[in-house]
Amino acid sequence: MSAPAAAATRSTPRITGLSTRLLTVPLRRHWGVEAPENHVIVTELHTDDGGAGHGFSWTPTIGPQAVKALLDYDIAPFVSGLPANPEAVWDTLWKRLHEAGGGGLTTIAMAGVDLALWDLQARRAGTSVTGLLGQRQESAEVYGSGVNLHYTLEELVAQTERWVAAGHQAVKIKVGKPNLREDRERVAAVRSVLGPDRRLMIDANQRWDLPTTLRALEVLAEFGLDWLEEPLRADDLWAYRRLRKHSPVPIALGENLHTIYRFRDFIEAEAVDIIQPNIIRVGGITPFRRIVELARTHSIKVMPHLLPELSGQLALTLAEPTLVEDVEEASFEQLGILDAPAPVRFSNSRVTLTDQPGLGFRFRDAL
Repeated sequence: MSAPAAAATRSTPRITGLSTRLLTVPLRRHWGVEAPENHVIVTELHTDDGGAGHGFSWTPTIGPQAVKALLDYDIAPFVSGLPANPEAVWDTLWKRLHEAGGGGLTTIAMAGVDLALWDLQARRAGTSVTGLLGQRQESAEVYGSGVNLHYTLEELVAQTERWVAAGHQAVKIKVGKPNLREDRERVAAVRSVLGPDRRLMIDANQRWDLPTTLRALEVLAEFGLDWLEEPLRADDLWAYRRLRKHSPVPIALGENLHTIYRFRDFIEAEAVDIIQPNIIRVGGITPFRRIVELARTHSIKVMPHLLPELSGQLALTLAEPTLVEDVEEASFEQLGILDAPAPVRFSNSRVTLTDQPGLGFRFRDAL
């Protein structure tokens, strides 16, 4: 190592500790019987110069205790002593954890460290994470989203009316009823409320196989859909490749892809039009930015998945405008788990910064 490089390494603060706590919060509008709550694993990272960074991991259903255990017993001891550089720590930690799985719980846990390190860096620079990364958009469009397959038709229409009243120009609903006629009735009703000019997206959440998806498109494409999201099992690259060749509607997926390698596989196979990385599930801000650049080199659109107060901040750093997903009454602020103002503001179907330092997340001690 050269003298300047060695000096730079010595001058970088080193991690001295990582602590976690689990918050489980009931959803104000539950996402069906299988998802009545969300889980946030709050992380706090300290350095040898007295610095502190705050982040989180998240899962709506599976494995919050497993994520916390991975952070407490495997990640915290390993990162202690490492220079507090988010990208260097991510790559080193990825090599360490890969034995436990290429994605899923491992990358969800890694996000808690990555976010805390970016928060720390931004605070040291006296700016937000958006400012640190380079803000390219003054605001980003927000679309109304709902986990609403269990809603009655009347409830679904009422939700759509609330989205229209709030000024949303784009909305997304769930499909995948046992009877395709019912899906058609629901999509038709929502389109009627939206009118011809607002955008409508549908999400089947992996409920269909390939023949069912093709039949559904024959029935639903007439309603002017902006995209069909994740109709097939998320890992079924072969089926998605065939689907995209025959689909009259753009295909979106990515919330259940966890690594840049899987995104590369789907993009290079020409199996997707729009990718939707979840910043937590891919492992944090560091891999999210790499996935975005991969998509840009292939002219693939990026629409970040869920977590609007986090996705909104990153959306403002992207070179090209994107849509931010906001599930009704499910943001951290609306769930009441923040102990300080949210880092972003939602108004008139747009998201803007509120100039909080770092990532701007401070979570309540107890619920």
